[in-house]
Amino acid sequence: MNSRENQLKAFDRLLTIMDELREQCPWDKKQTMESLRHLTIEETYELGDAILDNDLAEIKKELGDVLLHIVFYSKIGSETNDFDIADVCNNISEKLISRHPHIYGDVKVANEDEVKRNWENLKLKEGKKSVLEGVPNSLPALVKANRIQEKVAGIGFDWEVPNQVWEKVEEELSEFKMEVEADNKSAMENEFGDVLFSLVNYARFLKINPENALERTNKKFTKRFKYLEAKAKSLNKSLDEMTLAEMDVFWEEAKTV
Repeated sequence: MNSRENQLKAFDRLLTIMDELREQCPWDKKQTMESLRHLTIEETYELGDAILDNDLAEIKKELGDVLLHIVFYSKIGSETNDFDIADVCNNISEKLISRHPHIYGDVKVANEDEVKRNWENLKLKEGKKSVLEGVPNSLPALVKANRIQEKVAGIGFDWEVPNQVWEKVEEELSEFKMEVEADNKSAMENEFGDVLFSLVNYARFLKINPENALERTNKKFTKRFKYLEAKAKSLNKSLDEMTLAEMDVFWEEAKTV
């Protein structure tokens, strides 16, 4: 691996290239924080895909893309004298030091849960009115549900054992089923949301990331369905010409590929 000296040289090289692009490239000169925002979100999702695929070469590439965006925003901030990359680095460094008194202070912790609890309490001492202030409004709903539950659990608002959470899941499923049978559309949606929220909570207790779990299932289903399409094509058939029984044969085959 590279030495700290080479790492700093590489980072300095990136900063120099960013300066040159912002000064000379018509596209880079035109960009604003707002115009970069959707691209940053896209790059973050691409990094997430690479992580789920455990593709280390792709992770390295996507991390570079995300880092470029951080440097880009910092460059734009420096042009208005609001902040630069040094301010960004120093700010996060100070936050990490203040949020880890068990490393940089005299606070003692016994385990990871105590670290998380201290983290949330420190945020409140810093002036935040709610532990939920750190949950972005624009997060996808599944990710947001998980983060909300992690945040409140961090200050002790949580179930004690997984069985209690599963009982809540069963309760919510029962209430959802009741509204389905009554064909109450509005209540069905509310109860379905409660089912998902309670399942996310149960996943958290089992140390399962619900977003990762669902995306892995999405990828698995997509792979199997594409196999099914390819098999149908090899028979010169379209899927709508096949029976469910015929499709199921290839679907079972796809599970073994």
